[in-house]
Amino acid sequence: MTLFAAAAHLKTPDYLMLVGYFVLMLGIGVYFYRFMRGMKDYFSGGNSIPWWLSGVSFYMSSFSVFAFVSYSALAYKYGFVGVTLLWVSVPATIFSVTLFAKKWRRARIDSPVEYLEARYSSTMRQLFAWQGIPVKMVDDGLKLVAIGAFISASLGLDMQQSMFWSGVIILIYTFMGGLWAVTVTDFVQFVVMAVAVVVILPLSIEKAGGLDAFRTNAPEGFFNLVTAEYNWLYIALLALLYCVAWSSVNWPLIQRYYCVPNEKEAIKMGWFVTALNVIGPPLMFIPAMAAQQFLGDIPDLEVYPRLCIELLPAGMLGLVIAAMFAATMSMLSSDYNVCAGVLTNDVYRRLIRPKASQKELVLVGRLMTLVIGSFALGAAFLMSAGTGEDLFKYMVMLFGIVTAPVGIPMIFGLLSKRITNAGAMAGWFLGIVTGLALFKWCPAKVDLPMLNLALEQEIAIFLATTVVTLPVMLVVSLLTSKSAAEAARSDEFLKRLETPIGQLEADLPTGERGAAISPFGVVGVSIFIIGLMMLAILPWVTGDLAFWLDLSLGGLLIIIGGPMAWASKTRA
Repeated sequence: MTLFAAAAHLKTPDYLMLVGYFVLMLGIGVYFYRFMRGMKDYFSGGNSIPWWLSGVSFYMSSFSVFAFVSYSALAYKYGFVGVTLLWVSVPATIFSVTLFAKKWRRARIDSPVEYLEARYSSTMRQLFAWQGIPVKMVDDGLKLVAIGAFISASLGLDMQQSMFWSGVIILIYTFMGGLWAVTVTDFVQFVVMAVAVVVILPLSIEKAGGLDAFRTNAPEGFFNLVTAEYNWLYIALLALLYCVAWSSVNWPLIQRYYCVPNEKEAIKMGWFVTALNVIGPPLMFIPAMAAQQFLGDIPDLEVYPRLCIELLPAGMLGLVIAAMFAATMSMLSSDYNVCAGVLTNDVYRRLIRPKASQKELVLVGRLMTLVIGSFALGAAFLMSAGTGEDLFKYMVMLFGIVTAPVGIPMIFGLLSKRITNAGAMAGWFLGIVTGLALFKWCPAKVDLPMLNLALEQEIAIFLATTVVTLPVMLVVSLLTSKSAAEAARSDEFLKRLETPIGQLEADLPTGERGAAISPFGVVGVSIFIIGLMMLAILPWVTGDLAFWLDLSLGGLLIIIGGPMAWASKTRA
């Protein structure tokens, strides 16, 4: 059986569920097209996206389809440590919201690297913008390959066609509706994923003989938080990597902090994401732990597909495939939008057309979205054809190498007044050089006998570059002083970080925003439609528990979505 061996088990209701899902995604993009009148609307949601919507979008943008596959494999083999490894997102989110939620919103920016010019220099802004975009495009290409493989195996379609059409669908709704379309589709995808998880969890426990049998028959140590290989030191180092990445170099996650109305909403959003990161992993991966008691000896990476085939009736299997697709779809649409924002705001507006009108900037933003999506699709075709191996290696290398050299100056630029442009540049340069040098000889697993630990290559390079970047940046900053111009820019920016939203002239409406947008109507309609889709497959659902789960969840979505849509209509 192949990794995604669900194709032979799909029935007519599964296909109907998938088609309905894709049509709904495109409809959301069409809906928001008319609201995109200024650059802030397109890339920042007019700074009016509510905290709950931004929080769900943050959560959905933080993992992809292979999180289900790889972490399920770990949970199936080792037990609860599969959950623990994904729980490193919890300290990362706490670190991010505690130290940076207010600052990202008060920075009053339209792209994640815009503030670097005020804090350091225009060189730093352009340097970090141009190094980040190629990494994102290659990474997005890999995600498209994953989607293509998943859809191809699930639906029996050609791999190239699967990548192309899935990439086009993502590109269309992101192109048309900007960040509003991205966040609302993320919410809809979250609902689909949540329904799929809520269905498969009790079915897996029931298949294992119930909770008591699940606990009693589990191997010794199966519910331990860590193992000999994935011990607490390994978890701590991985969490450190997440803390740096999620607070600096992961642009879509940063974007979710500054797209909300004010710093209070940014903080609520961050804590909401923290709660989702606590609740989500056990719900997603306990089914894989239970599956060990009834799937037997199978390849680890086939756990989740086999689990779905074993447990899910017609219609629900299509729902789970849609949920797996949604996880990666969210990451891609977020990447397209934020990368297009960097090219539009930090390159086109800053270097080419400083006085461009808002209409022109929206047009350029859409064109940049097409550019990013097209390059990502091109990279995906290269890799899927077997000619992109070097691109894959290059992407992995870049992620390991740039996280600390880029992330540390960005983080300290928000936290410390003392860091100078010279210090940040020196830390970045020597950190990158160190990472490149280590990549030449650093093996995939690095043994550290003194710590009794084997590290993945990416974590080992991250540690080494951190050890170089941080002290070099601090020492050079102590030995150098800011020029008068740099000091003035930096002081003004740092003062801005201490000023609440609403107290600066820049916080007043400037004509860059379009009409006020309420997401309740379109979210309510979308939830209502998903509920109807679930009820529509009831004639094909077999098994009492599965039937009542589908009926209950479908009815609940209709009860929630209908009043939301109606209330939004009456307020309008």
